Amino acid sequence: MADGMKTPWHLWLVGVLSLLWNAFGGYDFIMTNTQGETYMRASGMTQPMIDYFNAMPTWMYVPWTLGVWGAITGSVLLLLRMKWAVHAFALSVIGAVTSLIFGLMNPMPGLPPELAVMAYMPWIIAVIAALLLWYAWAMGKRGVLR
Repeated sequence: MADGMKTPWHLWLVGVLSLLWNAFGGYDFIMTNTQGETYMRASGMTQPMIDYFNAMPTWMYVPWTLGVWGAITGSVLLLLRMKWAVHAFALSVIGAVTSLIFGLMNPMPGLPPELAVMAYMPWIIAVIAALLLWYAWAMGKRGVLR
C-alpha cells in the first residue's frame, strides 16, 4: 500500500481495541508489582491465590513481561502502521503461551465461584495474542504496515 492510500478502517478498530485490552494488562502488571498483596486483595484474590502468585518463580517474570509489554508495543506499532508490530506481537504470544503452559503444569488453587473465569483467562489471553499476531502479519502481507 502506498503511503498516500487510505488505511483500512478495521486497522484503527483492531488497533484501538487491542491497545485498550492490552493497556489493562499493563495496568495489572504495574499494580501487581507496585502494590502487591493490597492490589491482589482489592481485585478479589483469596489468600491461597495470593500465596500461589507470590510463589511464582522469578524466571516467570520474563514471559509475563514479554506478554504484557510486547502486546502494548505491538498495539502502538500497529496504530503507527509499522511492520515491527508483527515482532512485538510474536513476543507477546511467546510470553502468553509460556505463561499458559506454566499455569497448566502448576494450577492455581481452587478459585471461588465469583472468580471462576480466571481459570479461562490464560487461554483467552493466548488466543487474543495469537489473533493479534495473525492480524498484524496479514496487514504486513497486504502492505498496510511499513
